[in-house]
Amino acid sequence: MKAVIQRVKYASVKVNGNLLGSIEQGFLVLLGVGKEDDQEDINYLVKKVTNLRVFKDENDKMNLGLKAVGGKLLVISQFTLYADCSGGNRPSFIHAGDPDKSKELYLKFIEECKKCDIEVESGEFGADMKVELLNDGPVTIIIDSKEK
Repeated sequence: MKAVIQRVKYASVKVNGNLLGSIEQGFLVLLGVGKEDDQEDINYLVKKVTNLRVFKDENDKMNLGLKAVGGKLLVISQFTLYADCSGGNRPSFIHAGDPDKSKELYLKFIEECKKCDIEVESGEFGADMKVELLNDGPVTIIIDSKEK
């Protein structure tokens, strides 16, 4: 499971012009599910994302986590994180998870984040989404559960 985490001032997602989710300060999480991912990968990423300390403290150091700043999550499914471009210019997605299993794990990730007392908004799995954000810093972190 892969996550691209962007510290944002705000982020929102629309499908067919309809607003599905929006947050102010927090993390936009682009979440990709791979073929071999399971509950262990969810547990690892939930712990990392919800405890990531990249917000500035009173000394201007990246030292505070989501809860400390009242931050929220906007989670977007993103199978393209598993793009393999090694064979040419057209990406292959053979390492991305099966859509049904991926949707199940995506939804479980969201539920586990909510159990951490963090407000979570989300997109629509498999939809053509329009995501808008203001990256703060910019701060962008990539975490792969298979590289723990």
